[in-house]
Amino acid sequence: MSTVTRLYLIRHGATVLTAEDRFAGATNVALSDEGRRQATALAVRLKGVQFTAIYASPLDRTMETASILAQPHQLEVQARDGLREISHGRWEGMTREEVLTAYPDEVAAWDEDPYTFAPVGGESGLAVTARALPPLMEICATHRGEHVAIVSHKATIRLVISSMLGFDPRRYRDNLDQSPCALNIVDVRGPTCFRLTLFNDTSHYLEEAGDVPPVPQRRLSGHW
Repeated sequence: MSTVTRLYLIRHGATVLTAEDRFAGATNVALSDEGRRQATALAVRLKGVQFTAIYASPLDRTMETASILAQPHQLEVQARDGLREISHGRWEGMTREEVLTAYPDEVAAWDEDPYTFAPVGGESGLAVTARALPPLMEICATHRGEHVAIVSHKATIRLVISSMLGFDPRRYRDNLDQSPCALNIVDVRGPTCFRLTLFNDTSHYLEEAGDVPPVPQRRLSGHW
């Protein structure tokens, strides 16, 4: 039996707020029709994978995405609170421009180091990493040598991948992207042995258009 656990780290599909580019980490927003189409396309792509378990953040958008993925495998989605998205505190529901106007000093500090800084009432990247990695490692230990799907969120996925691969976590927002319903695959041999096999892949819903992921347009990052 293989000792390598294959993690399929998946961002949820597009939501009703995706096009508005608002901070909505802790906000419990639903998938849009586009997001459901994206998740359905990914479910078709992954139907031949022999998943033994499917986990998700408890928010509606991740649970619905995971439920769509789970249908071909007749698996029950297991919620894990540690996989939820970063909370932006009092920025929640606001656009970047609105936050820049209301809290310019906070935005400057966050752009400089989003790993250790958090807006009032929110979480730092460090705090998210500290709560997300333990359930991930527990899942790997429970499903050693198996294929497991984990549906989480944009910031959370980028932070755990940064931690696993030893990237500078202060740059996670600017150096790593995650499109809606993107697929990432990480092979795990042990608590310190990780290999990124696939990253931010969206070919399951772009194939018919013959397109590639577009150049990021801000996506709440000041550099883009």
